[in-house]
Amino acid sequence: MGQRLTDTGQELGERATLVQFSSAFCQPCRATRRVLADVASMVPGVTHVEIDAEDHLDLVRELRVLKTPTVLVLDARGREVRRAAGQPRRADVIAALGEAV
Repeated sequence: MGQRLTDTGQELGERATLVQFSSAFCQPCRATRRVLADVASMVPGVTHVEIDAEDHLDLVRELRVLKTPTVLVLDARGREVRRAAGQPRRADVIAALGEAV
């Protein structure tokens, strides 16, 4: 996943990356963006990346993203550690990061 992410022009976080697949008219995507950005700002070395699902359909199909928002938690090497569909709770994001760092 790490290489595919950098193919989209995004950088991996030093310790972990929160990857959010969104779409333009997805209401829960906005709230998810706020939660992930907030958590990423609190944890050094963690980056939040948002990918427009419609602009990256090949990647969406390859990763089997079925709905937006979908959040992937990647470790420092870009490997998927956790995945969640729908709007995540802040506590769940922090717990998933604990597995990645």
